[in-house]
Amino acid sequence: MSNTDKPAVTTAREAFYAKIGEDHMTPLWAVMSDIITPEPKSACLPYLWRYSIIREFLLESGTLITAKEAERRVLILENPGLRGASKITTSIYAGLQLVLPGEVAPAHRHSQSALRFVLEGANAHTTVDGEKTLMNIGDFVITPPMSWHDHGNQSNDPMIWLDGLDIPMLSFFDASFAEPFNIDEQPVARATGDSLARYGANMLPVDFEKQRLTSPIFNYPYVRSREALRKMEVQEEWDPCHGLKLRYSNPVDGGFAMPTIAAFMQLLPKSFKSSSYRSTDATIFVVVEGCGQSQIDGTTFDWGPKDIFVAPSWKWVTHEANDEAIIFSFSDRVAQQKLGFWREERQEN
Repeated sequence: MSNTDKPAVTTAREAFYAKIGEDHMTPLWAVMSDIITPEPKSACLPYLWRYSIIREFLLESGTLITAKEAERRVLILENPGLRGASKITTSIYAGLQLVLPGEVAPAHRHSQSALRFVLEGANAHTTVDGEKTLMNIGDFVITPPMSWHDHGNQSNDPMIWLDGLDIPMLSFFDASFAEPFNIDEQPVARATGDSLARYGANMLPVDFEKQRLTSPIFNYPYVRSREALRKMEVQEEWDPCHGLKLRYSNPVDGGFAMPTIAAFMQLLPKSFKSSSYRSTDATIFVVVEGCGQSQIDGTTFDWGPKDIFVAPSWKWVTHEANDEAIIFSFSDRVAQQKLGFWREERQEN
């Protein structure tokens, strides 16, 4: 018998299954091929969301509900294979948040780790554990677990960013806690830029002691990430599958910036055509600059600036850049690696 076949169901077996079912038991041999699969098997599907369409819906939502009433005015990106589950992949939640001029998204905290990737607007802010940071397009901003955080927009234009959270992971472990702050905006106790100065210059305070798994830097400005890619691209050391790809890291230990979500930024030079690649971490891609196409599991998706697309676990992916392209991405790779079951495979074209 192969590991995809199931034993025949006889009358006697069916009666036995019904009998043990009354005592809340199931025979392993009847379900083994469903739960221990030869390769990853997921309901997650490849899909692309056009930013121009999302933006229109977001702005319409701004006429229907305030940021305070909603607490977080967000449109969830639901994977078409996981509708109703508030998931973009089986392990990650994603949604686009709108904060209009003059609004405040009230302070709260929760067990879930969160990232923000800014898509539109400038100089609105988020405050995390008493430090306010200004948010600009392409910035990667972290909210660690159980950190107080609120958002505000004192600019004259709408502020839109992508939220990515490990909500499905916390739900799987039944480990979710959340609570509101007693006022909408928490007191600011540190100067803007304090954490980046303190931890982001390849130095640490002399008496620093690691207190949590998340990076002590909570805003990785795009201007710095873009400059790093620009400096490195002159070497023309292109990975055949990824072009030039960097991961956001924790300056304390060199690991990923977040304990459950891995984040990356990559550059694809003009006319670059990648080799095929697949890995067990379903990945969300966000186009920052440029345009091109990606083929995921045989389906081609054309993308441009601010479009968002998802590649499920263990599906072949290739990228082709019409212009020089910058792409931000995130996945559960860090969690999979810590648990010892992350896998990747390359296929030379």
